[in-house]
Amino acid sequence: MLDPSAPTQDDAQRARKPLSLRMTLVIAALCAIAIMWLNEDTYHRTTQTLVQIQHGHATRSTINTVVRRLVEAESGQRGFILTGDRAYLAPYDAALKDIDVLLKRLGANVPRAMNESEAMQAFRHLLSQKIGEMALTVRLRQEERAEVVNFVMTSNVGLEQMRAFQLQGDALLAQADAVVAANRAELYRLLNVSRFGLAAGVLAAFFAFFLYVNQTRTLRETDARQKQLLEAERDALESQVRERTARLTELATYLQQAVEDERAHLARELHDELGALLTAAKLNVARIKSKLPKDADELAERLKHLTETLNQGIALKRRIIEDLRPSSLSNLGLVASLEILTREFADRSGVEIETSLEPVELDEVSELTIYRMVQEALTNIGKYAQASKVVVRLQNYTYHAEVTVQDNGVGFDATRLPQASHGLVGMRHRVEASGGRLDINSRAGGGGSRITGTIPRAVPKPQSELAESVGAMSSDSYKAPSPQTTAHDAAI
Repeated sequence: MLDPSAPTQDDAQRARKPLSLRMTLVIAALCAIAIMWLNEDTYHRTTQTLVQIQHGHATRSTINTVVRRLVEAESGQRGFILTGDRAYLAPYDAALKDIDVLLKRLGANVPRAMNESEAMQAFRHLLSQKIGEMALTVRLRQEERAEVVNFVMTSNVGLEQMRAFQLQGDALLAQADAVVAANRAELYRLLNVSRFGLAAGVLAAFFAFFLYVNQTRTLRETDARQKQLLEAERDALESQVRERTARLTELATYLQQAVEDERAHLARELHDELGALLTAAKLNVARIKSKLPKDADELAERLKHLTETLNQGIALKRRIIEDLRPSSLSNLGLVASLEILTREFADRSGVEIETSLEPVELDEVSELTIYRMVQEALTNIGKYAQASKVVVRLQNYTYHAEVTVQDNGVGFDATRLPQASHGLVGMRHRVEASGGRLDINSRAGGGGSRITGTIPRAVPKPQSELAESVGAMSSDSYKAPSPQTTAHDAAI
């Protein structure tokens, strides 16, 4: 029998194919790196060559300008010597200043080989001699030494110096042209290297691409089979996730309903048992108080304190029962229950409450969902919001009812809710379990927060009935408690 754990020929091929594919990718990467290095090196060398060519042209232009400005200075010098007019010294001085600037520019732009050559040194020396000769003649003319000036002017010293300077400038120009020509040849060579290198790189890339295509073609069938297996496994996992999500949702809904049922049971027990005990105790205190002698002031005071304590216990019992299961919701309706809830929150927290509640017709579960949402929102505001005003709105639409709780507190980052925010999570689950949607809009840093719950109606309300119900509303009913509410509070 064959050993199932032994490697088969297909396994060996699959092991060799990724290796070959990796080698192909390595070759392609090396080719790409070589092309990039060649292009980068050629670019830097080309840039340097172009800079040398520019320096050569700049050197040629500067030398020509120096020669021209020296000729202009000599013309101004000779004009001053012949006429004695100082107006000729203006172009003479300007030309000498320009020559100083040009010499500095020549030192910055000339290639290093030319700058250190004997021709450049001779050029600077001859220029210095010519400038010194012109300065000497100008100084002698200013000292009115005509015989010396005539000697200098009639001799050929200045002419020979100028001729030697011009010949040296031509030599430098020829040297600059040679540098430019050499750099141009180097530029053409670099362009050819880049061209042939790029062509070789492209061929290598095509070869690597051919190898890559060949390897991917052999792996295509294996990848297709693996993809089918992965899709089947993914479908199975998605089916399990959907099933477990549905079970968790059902469990959460059941737990939520169980909590509500337990709250209702506990509220009934507190109302029936504890209420009866407190009421009986209060009646016994009243009987004892009626039979006290008139001079028993201390006992009367103690019985009065006991009566107040029993009244506080009854009030606490009433508040606990309302928190567990709001009886006003089944007796007075959603609007009156929300008015009582917001009024008690305002009295307890000192926060200004503004309500705008439209009458709605929903089933009992949806009304309880809206009540619990507002209750939880107000609880969170009292704990964390640090708000001074809260707005509660209940709006009735054709296909749904919308409740909004908005505050002007510090707000929070709605996109980064902590994992421990069970109140908001439970609120969202309760609303979504009723088929609705919960929207939380807030911004940290004082922007306040707004929580909006949308609860769908089981049966869409006709537009005519909706208009009549909205028109029949009185704005006064949202500001003062109704007589039914007062009677209900007294009964509890």
